[in-house]
Amino acid sequence: MSQNIDDFKKLVDAEEFFQFFNLPYDQNFVNVNRLHILKKFSQFIREIDENSPDLTPEEKLAQYAIALQKAADVFVESTPQEQKLFKVFNDKQKNVVKLTEITSD
Repeated sequence: MSQNIDDFKKLVDAEEFFQFFNLPYDQNFVNVNRLHILKKFSQFIREIDENSPDLTPEEKLAQYAIALQKAADVFVESTPQEQKLFKVFNDKQKNVVKLTEITSD
């Protein structure tokens, strides 16, 4: 099956992306990091599209394949909390007082 950009745009699940690009993946790793991989992958896609608008569809797909592998690799080396991809990791916790905020007057 030849890859084309229209087929790529129909993909939804992380597994579908890995299979589309013939990239090996560990199902347990994907199960744990699915949303984070997809979020990071979408950031990389946006960068590719913005920085290289003149790529052919085939060149884009080649870059996207590299981007998906990079997105997965990020979470081999780092944690979702360290990457802070989602708002929940960036929000300051409410109803929490840190010891450094307590003064003894």
